[in-house]
Order: sequence, then C-alpha cells, then structure tokens
Amino acid sequence: MNLNRRTVLVGMAALAASNNFAFAQTAHNIEMLNKHPEDKKRRMVFHPMIQVIEPGDSVKFLTTAKGHNSISIEGMIPEGAEPWKGKINEEIELTLEKPGVYGYLCQPHATLGMVGLIIVKGDGMADNLEAAKAVKQRGKAKKIWKEIWEIVEAEGLISA
Repeated sequence: MNLNRRTVLVGMAALAASNNFAFAQTAHNIEMLNKHPEDKKRRMVFHPMIQVIEPGDSVKFLTTAKGHNSISIEGMIPEGAEPWKGKINEEIELTLEKPGVYGYLCQPHATLGMVGLIIVKGDGMADNLEAAKAVKQRGKAKKIWKEIWEIVEAEGLISA
C-alpha cells in the first residue's frame, strides 16, 4: 500500500467525519394532542408516549393542540437531573444527558392519562426505575402508567 501525504490526510478527514457523525445529537419531537393520531378513542395524549433517546439528545414538546404543557414528575427523574415545567401552550426543548427514566405529565390533563416517559440510554439507565414505578398516580394516569411499564418490559427498553 502506497501511503502518501494526501492519502493520510483524506483518511484522517474521513475518520474525523465519521466520529462526529457517530456522536451527532438527535432531536426528537413529542406532540401534545387532544386525540391520538391512530386511535381516535384515546384522548389527551403525548405522541409518542414512550421515547428512547441517547445521552445529549434533545426532546421538543410540540403544542400540536392547545391547552397542554409538559412537566417532569417529582420522583420520576434521575437523581441530579434537572426538572422542567413548561407553561400551557408553550413548546419546550430539553437536552437530557443523564441516563435513566424521566416521567412527565400535562398538568391540566394528567388525571385523564396524559403522561409519558423518556428513557435515556446508557450506564445506570435503570437506577431510578423502581423509584419511578413507586410514584403514586391518580385517575386514568394509573392505568396509563401500568401500560407504559408493561411496554417497557415487553420490549426490553431498559437494560440493567
């Protein structure tokens, strides 16, 4: 193999570009809706209800329908992670670095089951799982959280 200056420089540039691409952050959107887009019987929902992301990715809550917000649920975010509290009709964007589960709700519609989960992958992603599951829920949110935890387990979304 003939290595000359140009070949080495082109190879280094390709390697640098591939490393930057591998660590590129992704933006994820979660819609705040009055009706689920595929199941019209489900009302007051976040779509998707469960979002799995990499550390450093961002999540944007979109005000697709008016009258909603996103608020982290006390006891349902990893220790040391920053809680958030969006205002009604406010689109907010978060960048989540710490692996773990992040439960959130729409304040006016939580008891109607408007709740969701973000899972940030990585070492320690299951550290706050049991604490999050233990948080008391009210109204229809109880049923929806049961469904969320069943999906998480069935799809193996969290590894210890």
